[in-house]
Amino acid sequence: MIYTLTLNTAIDMNIFSDPLLPGVVNRTHHTEYCPNGKGVNVALVLDHFQQPAHILGIFGGFTGHYIIDELRKRKIPVSPAWVNEPTRINIFIHDGAQEYKLVNPGSFINDDCKHQIVNILTQLSDSRYLVISGSLPKGIESRFYSEILEICQMKDIAVILDISHPSLRQLLEYKPLLIKPNDEELQAIFGLSVHNDEQAIAALAALHNSGAQNVLITLGARGMYFSNGSERWFCSAPEIELVSSACAGDASLAAFLSLWLAGGSVEDALKRASATGADVAGSAGLGQLNNIEKLLPEISVRRF
Repeated sequence: MIYTLTLNTAIDMNIFSDPLLPGVVNRTHHTEYCPNGKGVNVALVLDHFQQPAHILGIFGGFTGHYIIDELRKRKIPVSPAWVNEPTRINIFIHDGAQEYKLVNPGSFINDDCKHQIVNILTQLSDSRYLVISGSLPKGIESRFYSEILEICQMKDIAVILDISHPSLRQLLEYKPLLIKPNDEELQAIFGLSVHNDEQAIAALAALHNSGAQNVLITLGARGMYFSNGSERWFCSAPEIELVSSACAGDASLAAFLSLWLAGGSVEDALKRASATGADVAGSAGLGQLNNIEKLLPEISVRRF
């Protein structure tokens, strides 16, 4: 079973309107609400590809209950840890000309809630993989990641890390199965840039030398690189009309894992990841995931 852990869940509210004007009433066309949080997105896309996933995360208040209700309607299992403050709502405004992203920091997480997470993890009996995704909410220090990875080591759970916290550098000492930095995280955390194959070779080697077993670097419209330590691949990205980049990276990771962890070829996993990320980037939230097959023929993969 693949488990996902989101310490800072959210509801994404996608608002569609005409171009915004200051000082007047701006009427909206429609609004879409999506259960969110990076690990939640990963589980939703895994479920789309018929790969069972179980969501672990922190939830609070009426917004937390809304997310869990929506997930259970889709028959996705959830093991929640609870706090008193409501789960955050993030707002994405699409006015036809621009996208405005209003992302809230999230609830304060007390020690009791952290103990709930630890208890849930220590009691897992069927977990082979744990995908840890997203930001840290207020009240949780970066050393909490180390606690989680130590539990996973004791329970022989392979860890996939998709986090933007600077502690990712230190967490590579735990030899995670896979990390998925994007270009901004690669620069901010490791001081590395990837604009060509030569830079990719250097960056991938540095991440392997620090402890990562496998590395997936996502570059948005510029494609993605993958390395298993002995071989390297580049995958192109199809051209799409961008609606929102939110959730695209999570969807790419889940699509990749849905084939790669099941024993599929790296080439097929990368193509699915690229097509799924592009489909989501052309939608609000995760969208309907109904253009993936149409995008696949536009994607090429090469080993280098």
